[in-house]
Amino acid sequence: MNFDEFTGEVQHRLELPGTGEAVRATRATLLTLGQRLPEGNAEDLAASLPMEVKWYLTGAVHDHGQRFDWQEFVDRVSGIEGSDPADAAYHARVVVDLVHTLVPASDFRQLRDALPESEDDGDWRNLFEVVDAGGWGDTEESQTGGSQQSDAAE
Repeated sequence: MNFDEFTGEVQHRLELPGTGEAVRATRATLLTLGQRLPEGNAEDLAASLPMEVKWYLTGAVHDHGQRFDWQEFVDRVSGIEGSDPADAAYHARVVVDLVHTLVPASDFRQLRDALPESEDDGDWRNLFEVVDAGGWGDTEESQTGGSQQSDAAE
């Protein structure tokens, strides 16, 4: 998958009006994730992503391994993206789900292991809600009650 395909998929999944919004959502999520992860983990995760997307996790980050919780993550993503926190949290979940489809399972496991999932540690499970629900396609289907039937078929 190249950069245009990646951002197009983000735009489609988030139903954003333009590519610019998709790039902002991707950059905000992955830059903030890169700040939270140790440098080696960020590099491993980025290795399978398009070069321009990889940059957000690695090259654009000047200080890896920062310690902050899920709420601070959402606040940072929201600030970078210029969106409200609820939208930023959802955008991050969808971007992470797309990343999940592109990286080796071992690299994604390393990501999850680096982020504490207990309530005492800021509950990073929130970031993986779409992944844990079976991925974007399954999540969309469950929200709409399955595939839509056309009225003409009745």
